[in-house]
Order: sequence, then C-alpha cells, then structure tokens
Amino acid sequence: MQSQILIWCIKLVLGGIAAFLAIMVWSKSRSACWVFLVTGILISYAGIIYDMMINLGILNAGNFLVYGIPFLTLVFTVIPYLLIIISLILIIKDLS
Repeated sequence: MQSQILIWCIKLVLGGIAAFLAIMVWSKSRSACWVFLVTGILISYAGIIYDMMINLGILNAGNFLVYGIPFLTLVFTVIPYLLIIISLILIIKDLS
C-alpha cells in the first residue's frame, strides 16, 4: 500500500505540473493543435484523479459498462490519447 501511495503522489505532482504548463500554453496560443494537446493533458490529469478516487473508495466506478469496462474509466483512458493524436496530426499538417 505504501508504494501505491508513492505512485499516486508522483502521478499527482507530475500530472499537476503538466496540467499547469498546459494551461499556460493554452493562454499563449489558441491554435487548434495546441488546444487539442492541452485538452488531452487536462483530461488525462482528471483521469488520474478519478482513478485515485476509485481506488480509495471515494467514488464508485458505476454500473454502466462498455465491454465489461466502466464507462468513465474508458473515457479517461481513450479520450486523452485521441486528442493528442488529433493534435499531432494537425501539427504535422501545419509543418507540411
């Protein structure tokens, strides 16, 4: 359990730094590629907090399952990666 708490602390600190820096980037640049990247980072951090609250028993994962996976867990896993992929595609398009 002690190692799990250490991992949560590391995720919260590093995720918080990433979210803070993402918000700073968002305030400086409003181009679509940066908006998608920042949104992906922020949703990823929200997923870390959600996962921690599930593991601590503060929240219930819910009964709505998609292929046996709780819906919000699936959302917080898939959406950040999709947003980052869209961001990278837009960056590649801008560089071409």
